[in-house]
Amino acid sequence: MEKFILGALTKRVQDNQGIRPSQHRFMKGRSCLTNLTNQVTRLVDEGKAVYVTYLDFSKAFDTVSHSILLEKLVAHGLDRCTLRWVKNWLEGQAQRVVVNGVKSS
Repeated sequence: MEKFILGALTKRVQDNQGIRPSQHRFMKGRSCLTNLTNQVTRLVDEGKAVYVTYLDFSKAFDTVSHSILLEKLVAHGLDRCTLRWVKNWLEGQAQRVVVNGVKSS
């Protein structure tokens, strides 16, 4: 279920141009390495000196302010129902799907 919601959110944010071209993490076919390669290549092509220090903070999403994240989702036009789902998910509440009256476990 989370993959489905993530896919829907990602498409919505991409369609609204909420993801910058420099965003590589959590993007299909992109990574920290592709970001580094693109940035260094661009600077070298522009004839600039390149000094690089990259840090990758694991579990960065766990430290994101939930209220700020929700505000950003509202600003990108996320509908109220999906926003409520994300808020509940962030608060650790159990989620379930009901299809034709049958509840998931």
